[in-house]
Amino acid sequence: MAERHHTKGGGLDTPMELKSRLLPNLAGDPDLFGRFAERFARYMGTANFLLYMTVVVIVWIALNVVGLFGLKWDPYPFILLNLFFSTQASYAAPLILLAQNRQDDRDRVQIEQDRTRNERNLADTEYLTREVAALRISLREVATRDFVRSELRSLLEELINISDDDAEPVREPRTSRNPATQALKTVPAKRPANP
Repeated sequence: MAERHHTKGGGLDTPMELKSRLLPNLAGDPDLFGRFAERFARYMGTANFLLYMTVVVIVWIALNVVGLFGLKWDPYPFILLNLFFSTQASYAAPLILLAQNRQDDRDRVQIEQDRTRNERNLADTEYLTREVAALRISLREVATRDFVRSELRSLLEELINISDDDAEPVREPRTSRNPATQALKTVPAKRPANP
């Protein structure tokens, strides 16, 4: 959204704010009136409100029916009740709309916070995914136990083949049942000379 910069002189390219200069600000604190509108709209949606309105209508109709037989307190029967309902509706509709606008503003803020939280969670998930991928790559480069054993066996076989040509290997007593450990303990009697 573009921000509005309103100076006192303001040019033609500067939009005017929608404040009336003739009427003072009668609303006072907009939050106070907004909270009142929300309470009013919330109350109008309750069963208590419908019950009280029904009682008022029944009493009004009863008084007007009795008034038709001689007691004339309402010159136009049921028209004054209709006027009260119209007045109530004319005030209730804007108050309900104001309450809905405030709720929309709260929902908009909540949606923005959810979007920010989701972006942060997505960034965290992507970071963790990259870290896990880096760990997997690192683990592939680490020598495993089986790889080290196979390399040691191949080196041992080369040493045994070289030592067979020069001398008999000296064997130590067996202390372990692991064939890899036993193979490592087989040491040639002489070290071959470097060619």
